[in-house]
Amino acid sequence: MPSDKTTTSQHAPRASRSPFPRAEVYGLKQQRSASRADLDVEDAVQAAPDTASVAIVEPVALRDVRRREQNYRRALALADACAAALSVVVAIALIGGYGLRLEYLLIMPLTVIVAKLEGLYDHDELVIRKSTLDEFPRLLNLATLFALLIWLARHYVIVGAPTTLLLVALWGTLIGLLFALRFIARAVAGRFSPVEICLFVGSATVYRRLQAKLVGETGVALVGSVDLEDVVSDLAALRSATETLGIHRIIIATGGTADAELTMDLVRGAKAAGLRVSIVPNVLAAVGSSVAFDDLGGMPLLGVPSFGLSRSSKYAKRAFDIVGASVGLIFLSPLMLLAAVLIKVGSPGPVIFRQTRIGRDSKPFRMLKFRTMVDGADALKGDLRDQNEATGLFKITDDPRVTRVGLRRASFDEVPQLINVLRGDMSLVGPRPLVLDEDERITGFDRRRLHLTPGITGRWQILGSARIPLSEMVKIDYLYVANWSLWADIKILVQTVGFAAQRRGL
Repeated sequence: MPSDKTTTSQHAPRASRSPFPRAEVYGLKQQRSASRADLDVEDAVQAAPDTASVAIVEPVALRDVRRREQNYRRALALADACAAALSVVVAIALIGGYGLRLEYLLIMPLTVIVAKLEGLYDHDELVIRKSTLDEFPRLLNLATLFALLIWLARHYVIVGAPTTLLLVALWGTLIGLLFALRFIARAVAGRFSPVEICLFVGSATVYRRLQAKLVGETGVALVGSVDLEDVVSDLAALRSATETLGIHRIIIATGGTADAELTMDLVRGAKAAGLRVSIVPNVLAAVGSSVAFDDLGGMPLLGVPSFGLSRSSKYAKRAFDIVGASVGLIFLSPLMLLAAVLIKVGSPGPVIFRQTRIGRDSKPFRMLKFRTMVDGADALKGDLRDQNEATGLFKITDDPRVTRVGLRRASFDEVPQLINVLRGDMSLVGPRPLVLDEDERITGFDRRRLHLTPGITGRWQILGSARIPLSEMVKIDYLYVANWSLWADIKILVQTVGFAAQRRGL
């Protein structure tokens, strides 16, 4: 544990300039020596959380929590109801030309009920980053149940006998509307909801990592951190911080099994106080999230999947790559032709830049890109090393070697790598392909990241490739391999499109 057990953030949302003065907010030293007859809530926490234990929390903070969660629930319920009604109107009435009976309006509340049973209104209160894309598989389930319901009740809802193909169109329309309207609903709810105030409990090292991860996240403010032992030793300190700072959520990062009992006490105390709780699980940092939860008479176990892809998964990933790369080349070929002309006119040199990268099982290959730098840029790298902004990689925001064509900002210079995908040198999604001198720095188990074919994009890309040090990037790649799924690839591709649309590439 560091000596300065309490740290602060520059994003404190209240007027207090110092959100964590120990003597004022926590008063840990003073409270330990003082009488705790009227301050200690530990006994109340260990018992059932009654109204007396909740009432001591500052009411404004709890009202903010309830208001934010109600905003999200109501906005999402309205989005689902509208998506259900609109999908029937678009697919059945407008596309199919069939009439609708008034009873079709009953599908709106029925859709909300089914979504509630699917847990689609309760998930947002559990997480800090509220993502519509993450819940897409459950939206598919909801759309499937909805289409089945319409099929069974078609004689009571639709005037006429719609074809099966029209009901498939209804299913697809609902999927698109659910995703779009839920995305809009979350944006609106977040705009009119209070910022979520978070307190970190754990080591200063993990706190600094969490601060970096929350950069750019809207709707959340991390006000500071405190050690686990300090809070659990006197739960009145947690109450004091909640009352003073209006804290809504605590984020706990424990150091090991020795902290398990303390963490349990803190979670019980926080839940009794009406706070939301998130836990940073150390074990998942090593094995990833694709684990199976097991229970042996009350003892929880995590089953860790084997590393790498099965033969069938390899075939599925390769088929996905071939189809995706082929479709991409067909639709992007006019833009590629335009880019080639601009590059040729803009500066002397070849249109395509070829560079040796290290591929699957450490085999080198020639990666293709549109040339976005002056010809012979690699020879100038040595003169620019003092301007490098990345750790372990070579990245300069305003690289003087870059030409004016401007393909890098939207990552369009990567498009020729679709040819590498068809050749089998690369995948649409995978570990980052490194140049030789970067690859030589990867040692030990980290080299198993190359169990998969390197990708045009990956988790490292959507997290901001230029901001992630090499040591952390190879861990991200390793976890990607350990937890691969086809849905994960699709999600990364969708996020990459959004990343490129915001022109944040380098």
